[in-house]
Amino acid sequence: MARNLILSGGLFHDFPATSAALAGTLAEVGVESDITEDIAGGLADAPEYQLITINALRWRMPQQRFAGERARWRFELPAAARTALLDHLERGGGLLCMHTAPVCFDDWQGWPRVLGACWDWSKSQHPPLGWATVRVHGGHPVVDGLRDFDLVDEVYSDLSVLPDVTPLASSMGQPLLWARPVRRGRVLYDALGHDTRSYDNPVHRTILQRAALWLLKRPVGFSE
Repeated sequence: MARNLILSGGLFHDFPATSAALAGTLAEVGVESDITEDIAGGLADAPEYQLITINALRWRMPQQRFAGERARWRFELPAAARTALLDHLERGGGLLCMHTAPVCFDDWQGWPRVLGACWDWSKSQHPPLGWATVRVHGGHPVVDGLRDFDLVDEVYSDLSVLPDVTPLASSMGQPLLWARPVRRGRVLYDALGHDTRSYDNPVHRTILQRAALWLLKRPVGFSE
């Protein structure tokens, strides 16, 4: 059984619930997940895992905007943790990045080059949480043969996306899903997953399961 480390925690989202939902979804395809909110401590054990998942909102955050109790989530990724993530990819490991990952690690200039995008506070935004139609584009084993689907989620919009990113799914004209090689490993970003309703959709669950298998360089099935 493959091992997955889910790095969790942060503001504005029920990360304990979504991380548990994600762990349950991946367990159905033989991926065993450990969940931690200790980002740096968890990455110290990165060599023990074949897959690492970012399901967190951990960033420096503007002091004037997020003060008081919220400031306890202010975070900078230590150099050793950055190295651990890059070494994981150099070993051929997989990196699954969910929903808020483009907002994370904004003190690390190299993070957008790993993920393929970042949140730009001057333009990035999302409509209110609600029903959205996801268009599946195909052309990749993670999404081939799957139908378009509707779910309740946030559609992240106007991210700063690298020009080499090819969307595998989109909504409202915004790229929501992509996969890319990084070093000797693989990275997949899924902008969905605001709350557990996103994980109730069977097509989305299939995408996540296929994503894990693809990231682990295992055969990907084609059933819903």
